Parts: sequence; structure tokens; C-alpha cells
Amino acid sequence: MPYRYRTLDDDSGRWDGFPFRDGDIVISTRTRSGTTWTQMICALLIFQTPDLPAPLGQLSPWLDHLTMSRDEVYALLARQRHRRFIKTHTPLDGIPLDTRVTYLVTARNPLDMAVSLYHHSTNIDIARMRELTGQPLPAEPSALRRPLRDWLLAWIAHEADPREILDSLPGVLWHLTDAWARRGAPNVALVHYDDLSCDLEGAMRRLALLLGIVVPEPAWPGLVRAAAFDKMRARADQFVPGGGIIKDSACFFRRGRSGAGREILTAEEFAWYRARAASMAPPGLLAWLHAAR
Repeated sequence: MPYRYRTLDDDSGRWDGFPFRDGDIVISTRTRSGTTWTQMICALLIFQTPDLPAPLGQLSPWLDHLTMSRDEVYALLARQRHRRFIKTHTPLDGIPLDTRVTYLVTARNPLDMAVSLYHHSTNIDIARMRELTGQPLPAEPSALRRPLRDWLLAWIAHEADPREILDSLPGVLWHLTDAWARRGAPNVALVHYDDLSCDLEGAMRRLALLLGIVVPEPAWPGLVRAAAFDKMRARADQFVPGGGIIKDSACFFRRGRSGAGREILTAEEFAWYRARAASMAPPGLLAWLHAAR
């Protein structure tokens, strides 16, 4: 049985009983690791036009997020006649695995993911999120948060239960270690954020081949341009999660390149981070995660 991951905002138990179809795609990521970018690439490959027929969140709903009811999400997906591509932040051990489905796990250097998460946290409308998920507002306003460098060092040091706090360093590496162990399966693939950043066309062509999608050669330049980070930021309102939970759509697309985490740490702190990561994940995964591209 899949493990049930639950937070205030999502519940992986909503996958139980989901009626998969032949050809479905599940995009499984940690927060701030290229989720929306991978969704956009899948949309462009499936529809083969930069002019998508609906906002990305409708084309690729977040199944286990509690801002919509389970019945609403299931009904939305049931109405879709295109090849479906579904968003989740649940690791693969929390999702039913079906041989008819392709599972894409998008990964990012954990330090860069953490820095992005730090900035993203102030761009979420907590009151709106709590309203949509039926949770009470915090009794007290949150305290002033730490400066980024202090926060990042605390994030590296945090001894979290990986299944309880998935956006902690242990949680990130738990998610990716599980996917890494499954990468030999014909329907599981890992996608690196840096490959999207450094060689977008190459990454898109590899995904098209993996998904069995044939794109006419003349269509490629327009599709690649539409997936470029700056182009997506310019049309951010079409791509950010719905429901009014994001305060500033443009800020949702903050940087789009790597190295932010390494820039903050001293050489000794970076070595400490690498040692911490090595205690939680296999060397092959870490070499792939940290490789310069």
C-alpha cells in the first residue's frame, strides 16, 4: 500500500482509487524544483502549440492539494480528452504505481531548491490558503524570519523526519532517493532542473522521446521559445497555481538558474552540507544532483 503523506495543505490519500488511463503522466516533485516548468513542457509537447487551450493549472491539476475537493479534481480530470499530465508533490512511494502511467520526478540541487523556497514563502497568501483548505488562521502573526544565510544553515542542520517534513533536507533526499531507486523501471524517469536551464531544447526532445510524442520539426523552435523561463515569467498569470494563493505571479518565477545556494555558503559550510547530504542519499544520486552542467 502507498504511504499516506498528509500536511495542512495536501493529502496523498486522494490518489487512492484514482482511475488512471493509458498514457497518463504524473509529475512528482519537491516544492520549487521545476514543477511548473515540467508541466509547461508536457503541455507544449501534448498540444504542440504555445497557445494552450486553458490555464496550466486546469490542464494539469494538483490532485492531492486541498484547495479543491477530491470530487472536483476527479471530475476535471475525467472530462479531459487530451493526454493527461497530473501534478503532485508526493514521493512515488505515496502514489499508486500503474504500468500504463509515466512518472516524471523533477529534481533540483537541494541548496538552490531551499533558497527558492525561502523567497517563495513570503509570496504565499497564508490567509487565502487556510480559507481554501478549511484550516483556521494562525492565532499569532508569524515572527520575523531569519536572514537567508542563517535560515539556510538551519535548514541544512535540521534533523527532520523526512516523511513528516518533505521540504526539509532529509525530506528532499528521501523523495529523490526513492525515485532514484526506481529509475530502472521503464515508466519512471528523473529530470534535472539544470538540464532545463542549460539545454532546454535537448531536455524537451528527450522528454518527447520518453513519452512517445512525435513533434514535427518545424514546430520545435516555437515550442522551445514558449518554454523558456523568461517567456513563462512574462505570462506568469497563466501558469501559477490558482485560487489566489500566490500574491505576485511574476515573483513565482524568481531566478531560473542555479548556484544561489552555493553563493551563500563558505567553503567549510558547503563541505558540511555535502557531508550531511552524503549521510542521507546514495553517492550516485548526489553526483547526479550536484554535477555542473
